[in-house]
Amino acid sequence: MDAKLSGELRDGGHLLTQRVYYEDTDFSGFVYHARYLHFFERGRTDFIRLLGVSQGALHAEADPADAVAFVVRRMEIDFRSPARMDDVLTISTRPVDIRGARMLLSQTISRDAVLLAEASVTVAVVNGLGRARRLPEALATKFTAAPQQ
Repeated sequence: MDAKLSGELRDGGHLLTQRVYYEDTDFSGFVYHARYLHFFERGRTDFIRLLGVSQGALHAEADPADAVAFVVRRMEIDFRSPARMDDVLTISTRPVDIRGARMLLSQTISRDAVLLAEASVTVAVVNGLGRARRLPEALATKFTAAPQQ
């Protein structure tokens, strides 16, 4: 894995840099609102990857009741200012509250330190059968012990 592609762990969270491409925009040249979901998802996925967690391995447990998967239960997005083609964005992901079968994450997208969008994301933890399950303690510890720099 090339960690440079996955961003960096910093200040108890994760930072990921992404460029806006033509495919991310609508006819006006602004980023289409649904594409922000993609940027937020990449931030969450790479945050988990850099914590040393393989989502593929978590899903592949022999007994589906032991598997762990993360599903977005709720997401509230506040769009502040538009991103445009060729902008370089920073996606920030920070854990706010990790407990039981849920995680609350705060995410932002900015350009040159200007806040463009922010999201509050509730992630449910489920097993391979789709039923809620507690986040295993070893995983919870990884989320709450993200490096401080």
